[in-house]
Amino acid sequence: MLLRDKVAVIYGAGGTIGSAVARAFAREGARVFLAGRTLATVEAVARDIAGAEAVQVDVLDETAVERHAVHVVATAGRIDVAFNAVGLEDVQGVALLDMPIDDFMHPILVGARMQLLTARAVARHMVTQGSGVVLTITAGPPDATPYVGGFAPACGAIEHLWRGLAAELSPRGVRFICLRSAGSPDTPDVQATFAQHAKATGRTLVECLAEFGSGTLMKRLPLLAEVVDMATVLASDRARAMTGTFVNVTCGSHGE
Repeated sequence: MLLRDKVAVIYGAGGTIGSAVARAFAREGARVFLAGRTLATVEAVARDIAGAEAVQVDVLDETAVERHAVHVVATAGRIDVAFNAVGLEDVQGVALLDMPIDDFMHPILVGARMQLLTARAVARHMVTQGSGVVLTITAGPPDATPYVGGFAPACGAIEHLWRGLAAELSPRGVRFICLRSAGSPDTPDVQATFAQHAKATGRTLVECLAEFGSGTLMKRLPLLAEVVDMATVLASDRARAMTGTFVNVTCGSHGE
């Protein structure tokens, strides 16, 4: 098992990505602590995972995030892995000339705040123990892409934040890695986002998904299971030499 005896915190555990990551981490031996804004949703995921704990946490509330991290350490003795899968609540499918400034700024402000709050809360404990890994996921467009609003700038801000955290804390044993995904077409959230693009450009959802997939080297978009598999490896000690980097899980849509 890749994560045997690891203690993992998953933020946004009630969502499609967060719940899949939680189940994968548990299958690989981790003890998982699930956090999310809607308790009922997180509890539903926890019922499928032996030994999982579900807690309602607003990731924009600094006090709540810090208190939860302290609770996990008090309960399990440590935090080895954290994964933030909370969505950015972004609006897409609207031209920048027509987008209200609040809609543009929302994912940037929300993303930067909740990523820093959650990363900082767990990293404080990881520094004490001298080890740990903090993971997150972005899906910034590889090239100039219309109708994404503030989503791409938000992803850029998160990726640069991860670089800064890695520079400061990797010498103290804490790794920071960001997964870049092109969006998994087998998830409801991604389908909803692509539906916004389809509406804006007068295409069907199927046509829109096909166009984005055709732009990758593998001529398709990554499935959720493929993204989750990579997250599991990166959370493990097999990736212990990796930090301050972005792992491309896009089927080849990024050139980096």
